[in-house]
Amino acid sequence: MTDGSHENVPSRQRRRFPGLSSRAYEHPADRSALVALRRLSGFDTVFKALSGLLPERSLRLLFLSDSVRVSDAQFAHLNSMLRDACYILDLEKVPSMYVTQDPKPNAMCIGLDEPIIVVTTGLVELLDEEEMRAVIGHEVGHALSGHAVYRTVLLFLTGLATKIAWIPLGNVAIMAIVTALREWFRKSELSADRAGLLVGQDLRASMRGLMKIAGGNHLHEMNVDAFLEQAEEYEAGGDLRDSVLKILNVLPRSHPFTTVRAAELKKWAESRDHQRIMDGHYPRRSEDKDASVTDSFRESASHYADSVRSSKDPLMKLVGDIAGGAGDLGGKLRDRFAGSSGGTGGGAGRAGEAGGEGRTASD
Repeated sequence: MTDGSHENVPSRQRRRFPGLSSRAYEHPADRSALVALRRLSGFDTVFKALSGLLPERSLRLLFLSDSVRVSDAQFAHLNSMLRDACYILDLEKVPSMYVTQDPKPNAMCIGLDEPIIVVTTGLVELLDEEEMRAVIGHEVGHALSGHAVYRTVLLFLTGLATKIAWIPLGNVAIMAIVTALREWFRKSELSADRAGLLVGQDLRASMRGLMKIAGGNHLHEMNVDAFLEQAEEYEAGGDLRDSVLKILNVLPRSHPFTTVRAAELKKWAESRDHQRIMDGHYPRRSEDKDASVTDSFRESASHYADSVRSSKDPLMKLVGDIAGGAGDLGGKLRDRFAGSSGGTGGGAGRAGEAGGEGRTASD
């Protein structure tokens, strides 16, 4: 059902978040990647053109005709989870949801006018109830954040890029936008993972779901702590060549690596930001119009700076060292030129002191 009501909500007590703004759980990298995407040359033109041309009605008819629509009559347990997720995140209109035959475990939220959630049979068969609840919460989080529109454009452009590969320069322009969309898409997954945790309110279930997506339905052979150790080893291991290979490996992917997602989600689950939301202190949608864009930029920039400083990746360490070295070099140059421009005698000494004081202040 998609009438927006929230009846038949499962009895298990979970915290609900009335009026929740997506700003509460959105990853800073998601917001900054979206800002960068919108600033990409030609993106606005392409996006506006595609918004009017994309066959959304055809997309809906395709799932209606060749998939199973979730309702009280079909996949009723998934329908209860969907209503529960919308109730907890306070999404007013329950999106249409379909189960489609595909052995590969996957889920997506697409659509221009209204979001549609699609889950594959491979995913339904792989996950238990609490793991599936986190996934449905993940997709409802995409809907609440308004991600569906950009994801639909990415789906269309990815197909278009293969069709126009023979056109000189045409594919280059499309692929530039596709690459930027994929970068944002990967970051948006981190936000939606957080929404899934807010819905399921069971970190272990979220971790299990990610492990199963990575390694299949063999939980007795897997261990959450060992899985998270893989993320640590992935981030810290190797040399600069490995860092470049990591970048090349992730570029064609729509999702971040599962170990990285698990580590990011665990870090957020243990943060003060998550605890504040659980305590009922979070931004409301009614306040979105008054939210400061500058503060959002500042938070994103701070996140990236912290990521570079704390990263164990050799390339990120090099970036940090270069940035720090550039600051030291700048200070030394200021000292040198301040000293040489002051001539000899007391003037030189005062200029040198001024240069030293200026360096200390700027550092």
